[in-house]
Amino acid sequence: MKVLTLGGTQFIGRHIVDALLADGHSVSVLARGKTPDALPPQVERLRGDRDEGAAGLGALNGRAWDACVDVSGYTPRQVRPSAEALRGIVSRYLFISTGSVYGDAKQRPVTETNSTMTPAAEDVTVIDGETYGPLKVTCERIVRDIYGDKATILRPQIVAGPHDPSGRFTYWTKRATLGGTMLAPGDGTDHVQVIDGRDLARFARKALEEGIAGTFNMAGHRVTWKGFIAALGAKDPVWVPKEVLEGVDSSELPLFRPENGTYAGLMDVSNAKAVAAGLRLTDLEVTVKDTRAWLAGVDCPLALSPGREAELVRKSRR
Repeated sequence: MKVLTLGGTQFIGRHIVDALLADGHSVSVLARGKTPDALPPQVERLRGDRDEGAAGLGALNGRAWDACVDVSGYTPRQVRPSAEALRGIVSRYLFISTGSVYGDAKQRPVTETNSTMTPAAEDVTVIDGETYGPLKVTCERIVRDIYGDKATILRPQIVAGPHDPSGRFTYWTKRATLGGTMLAPGDGTDHVQVIDGRDLARFARKALEEGIAGTFNMAGHRVTWKGFIAALGAKDPVWVPKEVLEGVDSSELPLFRPENGTYAGLMDVSNAKAVAAGLRLTDLEVTVKDTRAWLAGVDCPLALSPGREAELVRKSRR
């Protein structure tokens, strides 16, 4: 196939491009070109800026592809022009959405039939913690309205693995490597759930190759924090009770969502529908190992500073 990706130079997009190339497909990537990319030379680079709406899509004029993967659509202003421009040109439009469309889900496990947040208005362009989920809901609606059964919507939960710039999974992977006494949140019974970006990418490729339509949660194995810490290979974990962690910002303890706390649904997402459609999951230990190997050459600041970590560990021992 000839596949166009809107975005595709970083993390999820990069893995999708790699997966497509591995199966012999040709790939064109539309991006602004403002940062260097590490994509192979056979990838066609097209320049455009989706923030400019239809005016930023000139590089698509007169071209045709078999399918489109939209990795960089966050606002209706970005998604509607591309979806309309490619209507009748591509046989499938695959949109990368987010598990955040469910908001703070109380019904668990979170399935594709869960209610989503109220869609944002199409003129909203500010992306923040309040608008991110609602904007993606609106973008999903646009893609479905235009493409019908030629639309595939993927809702990634927490994505992990090599090239992850978020500092979430990478924090724990790096911290365990540093050794010494390591803070482990809670008592080990809460859950953590991530999906390897390469698994998501391979499912996206499968959906294009086999014409798989519909909406799918992209979520990995759900494990306890005790199991997660063990997979990290931490030698001296100290379990710090939730009471001690009250007031600690979630950015300092990425991935930790206490079982009955805010956004705990992020760690209880059903992948049953996607697995039935062919999603295959990498073992957590493999994701840890490969992420650790990638991190060896990357500057990755720690989310929780050593001093702050030591302070919380001391409090837990009083």
